[in-house]
Amino acid sequence: MSVSRIPIKFVIEGVGNAEGELIRIASPRTTDAIVRALPLEGLAALWQEEVYFDIPVKMGNEKSKPTVEKGTLAYWPMGAAFCIFYGETQPYSPVNIIGKVTKNLEFFAKVKRGAKIVVDKM
Repeated sequence: MSVSRIPIKFVIEGVGNAEGELIRIASPRTTDAIVRALPLEGLAALWQEEVYFDIPVKMGNEKSKPTVEKGTLAYWPMGAAFCIFYGETQPYSPVNIIGKVTKNLEFFAKVKRGAKIVVDKM
């Protein structure tokens, strides 16, 4: 396992499992804090083509970006939330890029508000 890329899995209540990777180089301090907090569990909130949920990690802006690509995993400093961008949506405010979804991105389009999502290392 690479120290710079950490494989993760998502268990999405009522939908199935997806996979991704956390990429340290994008936001090293934020990514490290999230890795230390794993496993994470939250209840899905929806915004346009994004699923997000609160996490117990408090970080400020780190190389924050106002735009993201489809499949991006990010941390939203304003809301202390883990974000999964499954469509062409752009963030409400700048986010710290932390990785990407590598398998079953389309599952996030099926997530219902309030569904439990668990994120852990593979």
